[in-house]
Amino acid sequence: MRDKKVLFLTQAAVIAALYVVLCQIFAPISFKNVQVRIAECLTILPAFTPAAIPGLFIGCVIGNLLGGAIPLDVVCGSIATLIGALGTWWIGKLVLKNPAAKATKFALPLPPIIANTIIVPLVLYYGYLITVPTISLCCLVRLTQPVLSARNSKAGKAGGREGACRRDLRQAPRSYIERMYMKQITAPKA
Repeated sequence: MRDKKVLFLTQAAVIAALYVVLCQIFAPISFKNVQVRIAECLTILPAFTPAAIPGLFIGCVIGNLLGGAIPLDVVCGSIATLIGALGTWWIGKLVLKNPAAKATKFALPLPPIIANTIIVPLVLYYGYLITVPTISLCCLVRLTQPVLSARNSKAGKAGGREGACRRDLRQAPRSYIERMYMKQITAPKA
């Protein structure tokens, strides 16, 4: 019994630490006006371990505090992550119990997307006094698909889990935003 508690706490702590580290590494795009959180790709982990729920919440609180977010952002943003994690855990239970529901594994990123799409623009508007169209749908779906593929790939295959992530990122069709960004980068300077 004690070993399970220790494992749960350890997993939660590692996930919280990962969330904080990803927020800090990508701090320029994780806070303030533009909030594209790379760390949100971890919000599908509750489908595989319930320890991810408190881990993500605590990681989001600490990440927001270290990132200099305003109190409204710390509270509401962390609650959005908690709601998304709980929804992912619930969908994960349904998918893992019912092998026929394999197609619904692509619904795992939906709870965080919905929670962030509703809550984050309100925080940006009332907290930072800016209106920004939310792009959490394309970002979160795009970021979680390699994680899902890595989780579902067999470790015995050539390339293993890491290889699956790299292959998915290379072979994934580019979105409109990515194509426009690539054009700007590669355009000749006048």
